[in-house]
Parts: sequence; C-alpha cells; structure tokens
Amino acid sequence: MRNFLRWLLRSMINLIAKVEIHGYENVPPTGAFVIATNHLGMLDAAMLFYALSRWDVFIPVAEKWEQIAFLRWAGKYANFIFIDRFNPDLKALRKIIGLMEAGNILVIAPEGTRSRTATMAEGKPGVSYLAAKLNRPILPVGLAGTEDKVVIDNLKHFRRSHIVVTAGKAFTLPPLPTKDRDAALKQFTDEIMCRIAALVPEKYRGVYAEHPRLKELLAMQ
Repeated sequence: MRNFLRWLLRSMINLIAKVEIHGYENVPPTGAFVIATNHLGMLDAAMLFYALSRWDVFIPVAEKWEQIAFLRWAGKYANFIFIDRFNPDLKALRKIIGLMEAGNILVIAPEGTRSRTATMAEGKPGVSYLAAKLNRPILPVGLAGTEDKVVIDNLKHFRRSHIVVTAGKAFTLPPLPTKDRDAALKQFTDEIMCRIAALVPEKYRGVYAEHPRLKELLAMQ
C-alpha cells in the first residue's frame, strides 16, 4: 500500500508541478537525524515523501487535522504524530524521542504553522529545545514554490508550479546550558532558521532577511 501511495503522490505532483531537488549528497546515509524546513503551504509534507524513498520518517502534525477522516487515515501510512501545539504534550514527546532512539527521521517546521505571508516567519523555541534534546544531526531543507496561493492560482490557469527543494549540510546544536536557557534557545532557533533561509531565494527569507547570522552563512557559500 505504501509503495502505491508514493507512486500516486509522485504522479499527482508531477502532473501539477515541475520539481527540482538539490542536495541529496547532504542527506545522512544512515542513523537518525532531524529535517528542519520552512513551511509555506499544504504541499510541504507531500514534498518530503516525493523527495525521499524512505518510510522511517515521522512528521508532527497539529491535532486539529486529526479530526479530518482522510488525514487520520493517511497519517497511518505517512507516519503523522498528532500533537497539541498549545499545551505540553508529553505523550507525543515521549513517542518522538522513542522513534529517534530507534533510528528514525523526524521532520520539524520551526515556524509551527504555514506562513501567512509566503515568507519565513519567526521560529518557535520549542522546536529548538526538542532538536537540542534529541542530540541528533539537523538537516536544513529550504522549500520554494509551495505556497498555497501560487499553487492554487497555477491550477486554476492550468499551469504547472515550479517547486525547488534544497537540502543543506547537516549540523548539530550544542547541549542546552543550565543557565540562560531562554537566550540559548533563541540563538539555537535563529541558527536553524538562518540555515534554512540560506537555502531559499531572497524573497522567501522574511524576518530573517537581514539577520547577521544569515549574512555570515551566505558569505561562506
């Protein structure tokens, strides 16, 4: 069933979009790691399964989507973890940690939700806490062309969208300090988001467009 669903997904995406994928050489070949990506639209999760031929990938999804029967069914095959975004969800957190310890891949969107401006919004510190807690390599992935407004407009005019998926080099975060954790989490969040911002065209960089760390990363390219 999963292979059929992947074939169906890829066929549907190829019908509505031309997809470019860059950076396969940066994807860790083995072991558990975290994929951190920007979140532009509904197609973002689909692009993950389009680009990777693996099923040991887990995606935290807002609990509100569990109320939709189709997504609840699809989540069984796409490995969704429905999580409460507004309250401490210890059950989901324990499940995520267990899956990572078992060698799986976790996908996180530090912004927490789709961007309302089609550009990068401020990342949430909770994701940085989780990434630091897991102590696994983080693979930054930049998405471009998946914003809902553009995709829907292209569909209405029978045009294929142009989607670009770019994976950067994996990196790790240092352990969380015992003091000044809030400042450290802010720094960790900015590091993750700036590494993603360095992978997307300038118009998508949003609140990180003028960040000093982004400018450092761009200068090193």
